[in-house]
Amino acid sequence: MRAISGLWRWRRNPLRRTSDLAEAWVALLALLLIVVAAPVIGSLVGAVAQDALQQSVVDQHHSRHPVTATVVRKLDSARLEPDPDSTSAHDSRSRVLADWTAPDGTRNHGPVMSDLKSPHKGDHFRLWTDSHGRIVARPLDSATATTHAVLAGFGAALLTAGVVESGRRLIVWRMVRRRYARWDQAWDRAGPDWGRTGTGS
Repeated sequence: MRAISGLWRWRRNPLRRTSDLAEAWVALLALLLIVVAAPVIGSLVGAVAQDALQQSVVDQHHSRHPVTATVVRKLDSARLEPDPDSTSAHDSRSRVLADWTAPDGTRNHGPVMSDLKSPHKGDHFRLWTDSHGRIVARPLDSATATTHAVLAGFGAALLTAGVVESGRRLIVWRMVRRRYARWDQAWDRAGPDWGRTGTGS
């Protein structure tokens, strides 16, 4: 982007090459795309993600229901999570055998994860289930959905800026290579006697 700073200086400079001016205009165009197009694309992606995620929030809150479960007994904690990466997120949770009633009235019994640190028989805790009593993840909340949408928009803007800058660098690299190739051709035409008396230099 340094070429932009000298764009106006190169307008009437006798040492200015055509490639210098072209490089400056490419840099200026890339800057305009980064300043204008990247935020627009980020905003569009964020808006689309926000709509989709908020619809997902509504759908999940309609299809997932909180129920109260009762602890029958605590299960062996060694059977918690087989994945060592996921156990850190569940350090404060306990595996228990519990009873609960589904929103459709059916009674359920089985092993579940509870948020009780030291569960005892008869303790109550909340579970999220579908309408048939099958355990599901907690529904996405609106604030988390908005955060994900903002991150998606920001990521799209950064990706757009990166693509534009990569394109600018590729174009400038090709221009420099073409310039070097022309210099090589000029040196070849000058021949090995360039600079000597009588060679026309």
